[in-house]
Amino acid sequence: MSTSPPESPVSSRDDSPVNDAAVPFDAHGIEPIPDRSRDCSPWELFWIWSGANIAPINWVLGALGITLGLSLVETLIVVAVGNLIGCSIFGIFNVIGHRTAVNQMVLGRAPFGRLGSVVPGVVQFLLTMGWVGVNTWVVLDLVLAILAEVGLTGGLWLEIAVAAGIMMIQLGLALYGFYAIRSFEKYTVPATVLVMAVMTVVAIATTDVNWSLAGTELAPGDKLTAVTQLLTAIGIGWGLSWIPYASDYSRFVRVAASPRTVFWSSSLGMYIPTVWLAALGACLASAGSGSDPSTLVVGTFGVMAIPVLLLLIHGPIATNILNLYSCSLAALSIGVTAARWKVTLAAGLVASAVLAVFVNADSFAHAFDNWMVSILVWISPWAAIMLVDYFAVRRGRLDVSSLYLPSGSSPYGKFNSAGLISLAAGIAAGWSWQFGLVPAMQGPLAVASGNTDFSWLSGSLVAGVLYFGLARRVRA
Repeated sequence: MSTSPPESPVSSRDDSPVNDAAVPFDAHGIEPIPDRSRDCSPWELFWIWSGANIAPINWVLGALGITLGLSLVETLIVVAVGNLIGCSIFGIFNVIGHRTAVNQMVLGRAPFGRLGSVVPGVVQFLLTMGWVGVNTWVVLDLVLAILAEVGLTGGLWLEIAVAAGIMMIQLGLALYGFYAIRSFEKYTVPATVLVMAVMTVVAIATTDVNWSLAGTELAPGDKLTAVTQLLTAIGIGWGLSWIPYASDYSRFVRVAASPRTVFWSSSLGMYIPTVWLAALGACLASAGSGSDPSTLVVGTFGVMAIPVLLLLIHGPIATNILNLYSCSLAALSIGVTAARWKVTLAAGLVASAVLAVFVNADSFAHAFDNWMVSILVWISPWAAIMLVDYFAVRRGRLDVSSLYLPSGSSPYGKFNSAGLISLAAGIAAGWSWQFGLVPAMQGPLAVASGNTDFSWLSGSLVAGVLYFGLARRVRA
């Protein structure tokens, strides 16, 4: 069996080399990317992941630790260590995408079966639409803050008009495909990094950061609860939440690039901006600035907030471009044959519903935590199964061409019971040790252990170990 993509294309398309003088339209679907179309460098992959994470939403990640009652130092440690683990796992999935040249949801056909992979594919399809709503809230919040600074207010109708305009811009960029995404990130991220660096210096210099903030006086058990919730939601959880997107973009990286460079470019592209901005958010929150993105900017920069906010809008839009592109790939992976514009329209409608929920949330930080914790219940066991299947069961040797065979003739079968049973067991195990912000998301093990949250760990361990045993038994 071969890990490399087949020489012959799975479906007809233009396989001509990319023209460096222009940004070509991305005509690729879910078929393996041919070698001559894989012209993305590891450095460009770094900018793609950095651009998606140099965003105000990551300030909320750090501010959430203060909201939960942890000290500033404790928050910084949890964010730094947790993301080290999560982003490393994310980097491994980028390497798999580079080796196979296949998008993430199609790779799931090996452990779950040709038709069984539709289950995680549908979940990813829905989640990407939801994330568009979450991130559009951030852009909307920032734009409204800018308009308010210049004296322009219009109530609900202004919010609707701005939200519609933002959604149209995002959809337009995403429809053009990977090469447009790469160019957008490559040329806009460096400028955004510069602005964020200046902003960080100004914020630390002008804000009374409470470095000795001890946090809320918590009992030992309550502190452990806060640490595990923070670790799940914004430490390890942040890197894990991006895993379903990894191969969608690393499949375009040059064939000659080494696995090591792909790993480090993707891992650091995720880790550096996330930890940097989360640390900044925690520092600002320690001074009593709150956790709302626009409040943090306006409160810190005053009259200079307008140019800063204008540039920071880049981050959420850059993230949503990835969400919408991956949403289309997920739809194609599960067999949707509708035109791309119909898929993106559906994504926009669902995202608008999610946006309405977040606009009316009393605390964006708590709403975001609620969202993150809920999706990890699915991602953690799914990711564990994918890793075990590729590295432990198949030992890195995957017959890529067989991923595209009809279900009746696929060597992976229609439904791989080992993968689906393990996924269900992993989700159940994750939920049992999950302590969310609503009763339905508070599992019995979490409550019994003092409201701790190890959902990512219990879900991944149960799913991974069970799948290894079941898969080895079937292959034997």
